[in-house]
Amino acid sequence: MKLVVGFDPASAILARRLDKLTPEASPGLKKSIFATFGQDLTVEQVVQRVIEDVKNRGDVAVRDYAGRFDGVQLTSLEVNKTAIEAAMRSAPAGLVSALEYAARRIRDFHEALAIKTGLHLRPDGSGVMVQPLQRVGMYVPGGRACYPSTVLMTVLPAKAAGVKEVILSTPPSADGSVPAPTLVAASVAGVDRVFMIGGAQAIAAMAFGTDSVPRVDKICGPGNIFVMMAKKAVYGIVDIDGLQGPSELAVVADESANVAFCAADLLAQGEHDPLASVVLIATSEEKARQVEREVERQMTFISRSNIAQESVLKNGVLAVVMSIEQAVQLVNLYAPEHVSLMVEDATRYVPLIRNAGCIFVGKHTAPALGDFVAGPSHVLPTGGTARFGSPLGVADFLKVTSVVNIFPKALSEMAGAACTVARVEGFDAHCKSIELRIQGGK
Repeated sequence: MKLVVGFDPASAILARRLDKLTPEASPGLKKSIFATFGQDLTVEQVVQRVIEDVKNRGDVAVRDYAGRFDGVQLTSLEVNKTAIEAAMRSAPAGLVSALEYAARRIRDFHEALAIKTGLHLRPDGSGVMVQPLQRVGMYVPGGRACYPSTVLMTVLPAKAAGVKEVILSTPPSADGSVPAPTLVAASVAGVDRVFMIGGAQAIAAMAFGTDSVPRVDKICGPGNIFVMMAKKAVYGIVDIDGLQGPSELAVVADESANVAFCAADLLAQGEHDPLASVVLIATSEEKARQVEREVERQMTFISRSNIAQESVLKNGVLAVVMSIEQAVQLVNLYAPEHVSLMVEDATRYVPLIRNAGCIFVGKHTAPALGDFVAGPSHVLPTGGTARFGSPLGVADFLKVTSVVNIFPKALSEMAGAACTVARVEGFDAHCKSIELRIQGGK
């Protein structure tokens, strides 16, 4: 991990610009793109090609890409109810109970924060009408792995909002099926339909609709670089929740921090992805060095040590500052997806953190709990977008319509000011439409 001592040097490393909107493909990915398309295409060019193809050819294009990208020949894009029921019957009881427990906590959290839908009017007749979206699509990564937790974390907030139909799209495994844990989670969460489609083609299918896949109003969920660029490309045709990138954790540690806990949390984040970023902000260099040594020790005990090691070596930072206040300033500058406060009287510092996706307070609050069972969605803003972004929640699945009902007395009061502004802007017909009402339509 890279050690930096002092607030200014740490700021220089942790400050990041958000102006790089198109990620660079790695050499290996570029080679894979050339092998698939026979051309040197950028990620953005690949995504645009896939989207246009799915838009024009629908299911045929989706099946073609399943063969080219996933090596799977699909006869049906949708998982039938029988397969989902069979997954529920054959699943280990422990998995089902764990997912049901997690679902209860997630559901309770979001229902407690749910905004009341319906018509909300002020005495003067103006107000808003709050309604859930009709149909949303959730993307859940898959293929070589399965993420039943992401099913719960995306679907249950939508259900709490009252969304009428939730569909789920996830890449097929090598045998042309969806992993059983994903199907179990879909059943537990109440997903209405499940599709075996991955990558940019899944985003395009949900955005435009095909013979098999219904068009949705919004697409949510994390994914690889192609999924994120596809979500960006279809925004405006549908809504999206955000552009989630590699996972991030910043741990703030004072002299009281448990070294083993800090190291374990950094490794837990690092094992997500070689591109994951792990940052320790400590108030002493000795504490930082202790955590670094403990990371090296614990690394030998975890099964995904190769991934975690790459993350820690390439994207790991040990920042040493003079005080917790300076550490909090660095957190706000960095705007991480997760921040863990491993300090005395941690609750005291929560209001000082302006920019973070989720704050984990105190030594007992393992960030890993937030990935599975704590309650808030683990779909969080990354890449510094916590400066303006929020976790996925009920509000993401509601839309607000303004309602205006002008009574006769208010019409007379408003007319003069409205016409003055209208004439200044050159809109005489606007003023006429108001004056006609004052005059009783004559």
